[in-house]
Amino acid sequence: MNFMQLTEKEIVEIATPLMDHLMEASTQIDYESHVRDFTDRLKQQVPKDRFIKMCQHYQKEIGFLEARELVGVFKRPDSAVIIWKQALSKAQGAFVAEMVLVKEADHFKVDHALFF
Repeated sequence: MNFMQLTEKEIVEIATPLMDHLMEASTQIDYESHVRDFTDRLKQQVPKDRFIKMCQHYQKEIGFLEARELVGVFKRPDSAVIIWKQALSKAQGAFVAEMVLVKEADHFKVDHALFF
C-alpha cells in the first residue's frame, strides 16, 4: 500500500471512523474496544491500567472529547498522518488530535494516536 497514491479524501474516509471509534471507546473507558484497531506495536505502548488512569484523569480535568475538525493530512509512502482540531467539554481553547494510519495485511490500523 502506497499512501501517496490515495487522495486526502480517501485517507480521511478511512481514518475518521477509526478515530470516532477510539474517541467513543475512550469516553466509555473500554480498553478492549479502544485498542481494537491498533497495530501490535501500539498495543504494547498502551497497557490497560495506563489507559484507564489516563481516561479517568482527562475526563475529570478537561472533560470529554467533543467535535473534531480536520486540519490536514500528511502522506508518506507507508503511512498517513491525520491531524484534527479537537474540542473538549471542560477545557477552553483548541486541542490537537493526531493519528498515524498504516495498512497491515488487508486492514488499516492505527500505529499512533493522541490528543494534546
